[in-house]
Amino acid sequence: MALRRLSTMDSAFLLLERRHLPFHVGGLMLFQLPADAPQDFVARLAERLRRSTRTAAPFNCRLVSHLGAPFWEEDRDFDLAHHFVHLALPQPGRIRELLDMVARIHSAHLDHAYPLWQTYLIEGLEDGRIAVYSKIHHALVDGVAALRVQLKTMSPDRQGSLSLPAPWELKTCKTRDAPLPVPAFSAGSIATLSALVRSGRKSIPAVARQLQRSWQDYRSHNPDLVTSFSAPRCILNQKVTGSRRFAAQSYATARIKAVGERFGATSNDVVLAMCGGALRRFLQELDDLPETPLIAGVPVSTRHDDSDSGNQVFFALTNLATHLADPAARLRAVKSCMDYNKQRMAQMSIAELVAYNSAMYAPGALNMLTGLVDRRHTLMNVVISHVPGPRTPMYWQGCELTGLYPVSIVMDGIALNITLVRRHDFIDFGLIACRKTVPRVQRLLDHLETELQELEAAAGINPSAAAAREFRV
Repeated sequence: MALRRLSTMDSAFLLLERRHLPFHVGGLMLFQLPADAPQDFVARLAERLRRSTRTAAPFNCRLVSHLGAPFWEEDRDFDLAHHFVHLALPQPGRIRELLDMVARIHSAHLDHAYPLWQTYLIEGLEDGRIAVYSKIHHALVDGVAALRVQLKTMSPDRQGSLSLPAPWELKTCKTRDAPLPVPAFSAGSIATLSALVRSGRKSIPAVARQLQRSWQDYRSHNPDLVTSFSAPRCILNQKVTGSRRFAAQSYATARIKAVGERFGATSNDVVLAMCGGALRRFLQELDDLPETPLIAGVPVSTRHDDSDSGNQVFFALTNLATHLADPAARLRAVKSCMDYNKQRMAQMSIAELVAYNSAMYAPGALNMLTGLVDRRHTLMNVVISHVPGPRTPMYWQGCELTGLYPVSIVMDGIALNITLVRRHDFIDFGLIACRKTVPRVQRLLDHLETELQELEAAAGINPSAAAAREFRV
């Protein structure tokens, strides 16, 4: 494999990394063993994976420096023992211990002397399930690509899953429409802005018209317009430490979909309203709820045709309506803001969107990093990402997938990240936060359930028993 230079964005992810800011993404998967599994099933599984020593790019790519620039090269001394680890939880093996273990592992940096990924097979859970936690540097593979390669090792057929390879044997690459774990409004913008300049006469006036409309909406106090100085600073917007806390929970898709249908909203609108209500309760407990609504950075994929070539993800700043006590009113406000964002995005080309977002949000991004312009406000309070997952039940090495929880990135100024995966009958939430900055983050799980129940009541829906397999810490 010849040397391959990192892209500007991938190099930026390496440059952003600090001792307290690792820039890898991860995922926790839970599996139910087959009913007839022998007592040494997990030991045999671990040994079988250890024999999978063939690797494909990017899992065999090591970071090197050439003339001061970062490159990927093939690691010819690849050592699987550094990347694959078999662990057991201490008894009694509660979910709490598992999530604490994942938080500690996720807090640790990946060693740049090796390919930047690791996978942990974890047994000892009291309910008999096993867990797999994997992490990979965002400069190597984004979270969506990492999820897709994991799903390629699974099958909707239990028996068929036994013959599938280990993840590191499958070649993968970054996805063009993957949500970024942190705000990067100018991601890939050099080429895109060049296209804007080339199309000058047509595009620049279009961007100017959109900026003028935003100014008019601002002057008329349109509640759906979110500027780069709309988000009030709170406990979520402090500097972070290197320690993390991870919380996870599954919610039945049918419950969330039913609420959305009653309100004419999407499942994503309902999820955002749940998060807004949960954060309202959480900050009230800490006596830190701002009078104005919290703002979420929500990655939204734009598509202008049926191909993949026009896809790119942009952060839509969304009002979470945390100033409203009524859950129904909150959902309507969230839906209205998201509809406004989508309608504005649909009117612009990709190049125009990059230019518009840069003009609208660059001042707030600078203020978020420095606090020099306005110490009372920031660009956003939290990142909330929604990633599509498998649409059917899946099996890995004969074991049924029962949970798929993203473990993302936090950074200075955004100490909480909520990422969720929609997995046929369930939506799996993964919450990662700075352990010190955001205390008792697991309380958000209780508040999310409370908010869903409140929305069900507001919609006239009897609480469903479909959440029987949901777990809580």
